[in-house]
Amino acid sequence: MSIAQLVKVGNGRVVEHAAFGERTTYRVGGTVRALATLARTKDLEELGPLITQSELPLFVLGNGSNLLVADGEHNVLGLHLVDEFAELSWRDHGDVVWVRAGAGLDLPVAARRLCAEGIVGFEWAVGVPGTFGGAAVMNAGGHGSDMAACVREVETWHDGATRVWSLPELEFSYRSSALEAGHVVTSVTLQLARGDRDAAKKELSEIVRWRREHQPGGSNAGSVFQNPDGGHAGQLIEAAGCKGLRVGSAIVSEKHANFILVDANGRANDVYELLVLVQARVFESCGVRLRSEHRFLGFKDCQ
Repeated sequence: MSIAQLVKVGNGRVVEHAAFGERTTYRVGGTVRALATLARTKDLEELGPLITQSELPLFVLGNGSNLLVADGEHNVLGLHLVDEFAELSWRDHGDVVWVRAGAGLDLPVAARRLCAEGIVGFEWAVGVPGTFGGAAVMNAGGHGSDMAACVREVETWHDGATRVWSLPELEFSYRSSALEAGHVVTSVTLQLARGDRDAAKKELSEIVRWRREHQPGGSNAGSVFQNPDGGHAGQLIEAAGCKGLRVGSAIVSEKHANFILVDANGRANDVYELLVLVQARVFESCGVRLRSEHRFLGFKDCQ
């Protein structure tokens, strides 16, 4: 099955030579050979076999809030899930509230909606600007919790087959899981509870306040490096003299050293070169080799 045939059958749902990097929170980077945007399960059922037959590597894009796409075009098939795949529902079962979130739903949106309904335990996610799909794959977390603390099941699609992963099967660890490239997350089930709505709203507000006070705005993809055991990446980067360090259109934030900002109309390659330079300087400074939290398309992983 050629891409041209997939585009024809897709009838507007598949676009060739599509912008990809500019859809990330860095807002820079290149294009992909084709991008499929699916809005409902029947789209996946219809186009799934053709996507598999295309033989192009599949690369799923949520908000792109931890993704760096190299400049130029990449011979991959991008996949973006919207609409039905961004729905949120819940049901009470005794003391437990089972919450089902579509993979394309933003975590902060879900955190606020659940809080308004008096469903607690997901407040921490208001500070994580990703979608449920990416959050499940990388065990996203922050403010004292992570996905592993509340996820009970993850549904994926891979090569035409649907699978439900239990919590033990997911093998969550710090910023990682058993989910691999090609496993398209379609939904996530959380186990939460009813609680104090006012207290939850207060916690949400405090998290938002803290983020505005301590983290930079602008075009960035959140924390660049994982915290090493017993330490903080930002502190090591600052100690290595990297605050304000610039490569072309990319600069290490003066507000928080574990963030890289990129100028409008900048280059993704500048971000990557700066990331590698920071990694090297920290290693020279203290002997710690930082591991990146980012996902990369067109670049070698900085692990």
